[in-house]
Amino acid sequence: MTIQLNETLHALLEPGASVKVLAASSEDGTPHVVFDDSIHLDEDGRIVFLERVEHSRTNRSLLRALWFNRNVSLGLLAPDGRSFQIRGKPHRAVISGPAFEKYYRQVTAGREDTDLSTVWLIEPESWIEETYEVRRETEEKGRLPRSSSF
Repeated sequence: MTIQLNETLHALLEPGASVKVLAASSEDGTPHVVFDDSIHLDEDGRIVFLERVEHSRTNRSLLRALWFNRNVSLGLLAPDGRSFQIRGKPHRAVISGPAFEKYYRQVTAGREDTDLSTVWLIEPESWIEETYEVRRETEEKGRLPRSSSF
């Protein structure tokens, strides 16, 4: 189920606005993470990740998630210390056509030492703020009241 992300997340997904981490699982379930500022939102509200290395662990993990309908996770760390996690599912791996060409031109403009393998489109399904204070407050609400009668 695709969701719309709020303004804060839209802003943090702009280039250079936050530290962005994409996590997916390998075949044996081992988490694999990559830090990449190419991660952003497209005009349809999908998360875009530009993979430059065709046979990378990231590409394999995302392909496995696409094939087996598995979740991936995106972590965002804002300059002010707030952090967020977005959970989603790969929607499509684009390897040709107008969208691929658009990103290919962006990635390779003026650079001979880079390439583009896959444009990943990820459907966001849920998000949560992971900032310490927010997590602590949420956890405290879920606990039984403290008692001094022990």
